[in-house]
Amino acid sequence: IKFCFIDLFKTRNEKEFYEYFAGEVIKASYSKWEERLEKTKVFFKHLIPKFSFGVDPTQEFSVSLDWEEVQKHPQEILDLPEVISKEKGIHLIICLDEFQNIAHFNDSLGFQKKLRASWQTHQHCSYAIYGSKQHMMTEIFEKKSMPFYKFGEILFLPKIDNKHWSSFIVKRFKKTGKSISLKNASKIAAMVDNHPYFVQQLANTIWISTHEKCGEDEIEKGLKNLLNQYDLIFSRELDGLSNLQLNLLKAIANNEEKLSSKDTIKKYDLSSSASVNRSKEALIQKEIIDTFQQKITFLDPLFKIWFKTIYLK
Repeated sequence: IKFCFIDLFKTRNEKEFYEYFAGEVIKASYSKWEERLEKTKVFFKHLIPKFSFGVDPTQEFSVSLDWEEVQKHPQEILDLPEVISKEKGIHLIICLDEFQNIAHFNDSLGFQKKLRASWQTHQHCSYAIYGSKQHMMTEIFEKKSMPFYKFGEILFLPKIDNKHWSSFIVKRFKKTGKSISLKNASKIAAMVDNHPYFVQQLANTIWISTHEKCGEDEIEKGLKNLLNQYDLIFSRELDGLSNLQLNLLKAIANNEEKLSSKDTIKKYDLSSSASVNRSKEALIQKEIIDTFQQKITFLDPLFKIWFKTIYLK
């Protein structure tokens, strides 16, 4: 078994996907750059790829493709995991992170059909597909009209437990000659709801603010610096919201549970229960909130902190 990890976080169109996908599959399958060149020429019958190497050719390796030719023969790239698995007698597991980003591609539906048509025929490799936007992932895999409907088993993973983040942060600080208590490490993770990306980002910012030992002052300074970095981005995010959507966001930030109740509607000037539902759906589509285990939450825990401590003050 060999694993190939592909993060689609920064991939914004089909061309980027094909080039990144091909490069990472080849890199995961062959360690020597000479072998990568040789095998790619064999596997691609119609495509003529261009290769780029960095200082370390075993790690810094990428593929460029002629877009017109790719559009004619996309299956040559999509079938690479199956072809390589059969050729090497291995079982490749392709791990695709932030898969929901393909929904932003032009003609996303057509692209998904190509992926499904190719991948569903593969017998010698497997695909582990995951993403952080639950509502988008659910739509891709559970909506009957979508190409990936019933593509495979669906698992909803819980967040990494706070105790694991705490020990991780303590170890990372210690490794660089700095220290932080288990209590403060736990606090950092809890501040951003144990969200993997934001735990690491916040911990890193606080680490930068720490000279030797991290205490309350360093945590406060690190958080303030991070919020300042995002201030303009978060402000622009609010510019696109209607008053009703903004009022609903206030209710969610204040942990109101019964959003459609008369008291909540009156308190936050939400007009009606129908307006609440429309605003909620709009905020979900704008990727500001999501529903997790029947509870509405902010998708970005850092945005929630900014909204409550800066905007609402």
